[in-house]
Amino acid sequence: MLEALLNPRAIAIIGASRTPGKVGHEIVSNLIQGGFSGHIVPVNPSADEILGLKAYSDLTAYPGEVELSIIAVPFGLTVAAVQGSLDAGARAICVITAGFKEVGAEGAAAERAIAELCAKKGARLLGPNCLGLINAHHKMNASFAKQMPKAGVISVISQSGALCTAILDLASGRRLGLAKLISMGNKADLNESDFLSALATDDETKVIVAYLESIVSGKEFVKAAEAAATEKPVVILKAGTTTAGAKAASSHTGSLAGADMAYGAAFRRSGVIRADTFDQLFDYATAFAMQPIPKGDRVAIITNAGGPGIMAADAVEGMGMQVATLAHGTATALRQTLPSAASVGNPIDVLGDADPDRYVMAVNAAQDDDDVDAIIVILTPQAMTKPAETARAIAGCVRSRKPILACFMGGEDVMPGRDELTAASLPDYPSPERAVGALRAMHNYAVWLARPQRIVARFPVNRRRGERIIHRCIRSGQVQLGEPQAKAILQAYGFNVPSGQVEADAQGAVEAAERIGYPVAMKIVSPDIIHKSDLGGVRLNLASPEDVRDAFDLMMLRIRQRVPGALLEGVYVEKMCARGREVILGMTRDPQFGPMLMFGLGGIFVEVMKDVTFNIAPITEGEAMQMLETTKSFALLKGVRGQASVDISAIATSLQRISQLVTDFPQILEMDINPFIVGREGGESVAADARITLSKPEAAR
Repeated sequence: MLEALLNPRAIAIIGASRTPGKVGHEIVSNLIQGGFSGHIVPVNPSADEILGLKAYSDLTAYPGEVELSIIAVPFGLTVAAVQGSLDAGARAICVITAGFKEVGAEGAAAERAIAELCAKKGARLLGPNCLGLINAHHKMNASFAKQMPKAGVISVISQSGALCTAILDLASGRRLGLAKLISMGNKADLNESDFLSALATDDETKVIVAYLESIVSGKEFVKAAEAAATEKPVVILKAGTTTAGAKAASSHTGSLAGADMAYGAAFRRSGVIRADTFDQLFDYATAFAMQPIPKGDRVAIITNAGGPGIMAADAVEGMGMQVATLAHGTATALRQTLPSAASVGNPIDVLGDADPDRYVMAVNAAQDDDDVDAIIVILTPQAMTKPAETARAIAGCVRSRKPILACFMGGEDVMPGRDELTAASLPDYPSPERAVGALRAMHNYAVWLARPQRIVARFPVNRRRGERIIHRCIRSGQVQLGEPQAKAILQAYGFNVPSGQVEADAQGAVEAAERIGYPVAMKIVSPDIIHKSDLGGVRLNLASPEDVRDAFDLMMLRIRQRVPGALLEGVYVEKMCARGREVILGMTRDPQFGPMLMFGLGGIFVEVMKDVTFNIAPITEGEAMQMLETTKSFALLKGVRGQASVDISAIATSLQRISQLVTDFPQILEMDINPFIVGREGGESVAADARITLSKPEAAR
């Protein structure tokens, strides 16, 4: 896949230049200096040769076949250069030139034109506005980046050309090899999903790293990322999520969801390891490239200083892993070999005067312990410390399939040791927290790989009833469904809703209350009022006919004063719900990834703490439970300080029912069940209030 782009046998440079410093000159120079063994074809109408290579006035003059054509001409000549390359038989085009959709309408039109030309010929397009690409194993530096990395196992996809050069410099500084580096630019054709698919089956790539600012198609991305992550780790730094997530939303769920929430849910679903910083991007990639995946989360810490050992232990527990309890035999063996002052618990403190042999004893003991899944080795520079010799000794004793991560703390004194560690494929980090963070990423990936098969349950529902209500609203142009309509849809999908009915006057409300049975709740019904309680449109615990009449009259008076132009259809009278734990269930339809399900506890947990969790529909039973468990307030559902637990399975099932509903009806843009009142285990759970927003009719069509 993408062979002509990633492994071409002949490359043309349209716009090759004799002038050093120009892009067309640097690309030709980089191909030569990098040792590219294929044919390099400079194209320049004013030159006979460039850097010792025969130059051609036009690509059609070249007698051979070109697979990849790199376009580095001024903007106005780009379309003609692409057409000429395609006419000459190029099957891949890389447009370095800038000035396309990133600058305005004229550029956007030109970008569409070159993309259409390539599509008609069946050629693939990289860029425009990109740095180019590098295949280190192919000795191909088809970019204007000055550095050619040594061949390695990490492949990089980047939306930013400037970040590509920073990555190359960082990789050189860390003595890391790269397999491929691809600058995607404007992604007029090839995008992140294409490259994830290509690199997933690339034998030279062990780890995929990406920097993304946007994703072309959310659904294609999730599919490609999941397929790639099943084969090898995928680490992504996603930028540009804060302002992109701001939007006007009518529902609680919509106001809490944003681009960052959506991307986070998509990454979790597809097995992507998310890096929050540039440092993390390579911290994680280095660990995956150099070490095996841990089988569990039990970590042994070896250190020559107490403080850093404590820091590591805090980080391990703080990041959700375990400080391993060493087996009795391990402690006994350490006592027999280490000085009496050494600590043989965990962290294992080999003391400040530790020589390389002492580290080897501790590492061997941890490797032999079946209760240890991973090892972190910390070294601080003290008067007796020998960083380089210690690093070589540690590398020499590695013999198990447990990951070993090093933390040689300090600067110049430990640098020789760091060099030895890198040469031995032992990742090294400047602080315990960064080492533990990389190990946690590895553990999370191992957990994802071991996930059960995704089986999405389908519940027996009355889909036809929901369909009739939604289509009736769409035909009438109604976007906001009133509570009675929303609850009718929920009831069709198996939710328990209180009995109730709409009444237009006070007497009707009293008669409805008599039939339903006191106490009752009364809520305003109006397509123009979304947040009823904010305007005095909700009254609870009405216990008599007088309460109902008074509440009706006062509610109508206040609503007319506060929203003078609102259409008032009446009130919804319904049976008061039994007491229970109030939670919020909801959905908002993300433009990239589709329906995003939301769960949170009611009250301050949502309003103030924003303690909510999201996942992409459809979800499995296990994924529904994970949504609950990842909130900080989950302990309240299980019961604390003598309080009884609530029916957690009822919440998980309800999330799955919402998942089915919003998957069945793409017309549903947003919805909330707020509150969803959950009873004790085995008791009754009720959708006490509900709101559904549909797409506008033209959007639905």
